[in-house]
Amino acid sequence: MSPFLITVVFLCTTLYCVRAQDTKKDVFYLKNGFEFKPPRDEFPPFQGCYDEGEYSTSNSKNKIPTYKVNLDLPPDQRWTDLVSDKRDEITKLLNNMKNHTDEIFGHSIFQLIDTYMPLLGRTLPRVYYEELAGIARDSGETIGEMIIFNLFYEFFSFCTSIVMEAKDGQIYHGRNLDFGLFLGWDPKNQTWLTTEYLRPLVVNVDFLKNNETIFSSTTFAGYLGVLTAVKKNTFSLTVNERFKMNGGYVGITEWIFGHRSQRWMGLLTRQVMEEADSFKMAQEMLIKPELVAPVYFILAGNETNQGILITRGRSDANTLAIGSNQTHDFQSWYLIQTNYDHWVKPPFYDDRRGPAVTCMNKWGQDNPRKTLFNVLSTRPVLNKLTVYTSIINVVQGTLTTHLQNCKSPCWPW
Repeated sequence: MSPFLITVVFLCTTLYCVRAQDTKKDVFYLKNGFEFKPPRDEFPPFQGCYDEGEYSTSNSKNKIPTYKVNLDLPPDQRWTDLVSDKRDEITKLLNNMKNHTDEIFGHSIFQLIDTYMPLLGRTLPRVYYEELAGIARDSGETIGEMIIFNLFYEFFSFCTSIVMEAKDGQIYHGRNLDFGLFLGWDPKNQTWLTTEYLRPLVVNVDFLKNNETIFSSTTFAGYLGVLTAVKKNTFSLTVNERFKMNGGYVGITEWIFGHRSQRWMGLLTRQVMEEADSFKMAQEMLIKPELVAPVYFILAGNETNQGILITRGRSDANTLAIGSNQTHDFQSWYLIQTNYDHWVKPPFYDDRRGPAVTCMNKWGQDNPRKTLFNVLSTRPVLNKLTVYTSIINVVQGTLTTHLQNCKSPCWPW
């Protein structure tokens, strides 16, 4: 289903009704009576760039625990400490997902998941299947449920990623991770239920080999892939979902029927973070393999001009480097990727790129951490789906993550 059709169904059946009280202005109402009035030429509503003032890494929103995953341990023991601490939160999230899939597909859907997902899991590389088995054991959930928990991030994340070069030439990397669309709307609190259940699962993870950190990641407890990560003084990587007709559902079907040369996004990014020892090597590893699902890889390096958007189909790739003249939207010192190809205009109902460009140009290169945080906190770049914002300095290897909560009135995605 296309993003536009999804949006039309959602607007018509779930969240909004529109009444023309004024021929010059549309008034939008949530079905619980909440009202907002976006200007006709600003849909979704953009009402100026956010200004945090002095950016601080130690504010109250930044209390996210850090865990260590020792890759020298047997795979089924690597996640035990983390998953044991977050066991209750994982159960709450899965119960929420069950409730809403039951409403759509009936109670039998999770019986099918428990029956057939372990079979799919056994076709994954052995080390990852063993990690999933350990996560299932330590969380008290079935391995089928943990496999579907991991697959969700391959297909349902709405995100914004930015790479920028500061005036001193250092590369910074920022991202919003947005997740939870259609997985339960709470009309009283005007929030996505899954988004709310995900925030307590956000953790920072240091991956160790030989007792040394090889890379750091912000992730969700129970997820073994990589969505946001940095390898100190080498490169950083974020992932955004890409919507294509030849998408992940086709890839999964082909995988089930034996086409196993394709790579799962989260497992490929994990391998890249573990094995690549340079920006160039990471880029090559992300461009070459055939994928189960199309995706955007956003890669930043440790040298001037090392920033690139990699637009992946399942078997093809397009790249846009920082400083490139291939687009007129971006200035030479930054790149922005949402969930739409950089060479086409975003749809009117989900234009996060336009406000991000406006605010990048406003805040500039002088204070890169503040610039990235302000841009990623500007609505609708920040929206009801936003779980967290991360700011990365590649050379220093710092990954600072803030939990986000967009207060109403706020665009739903």
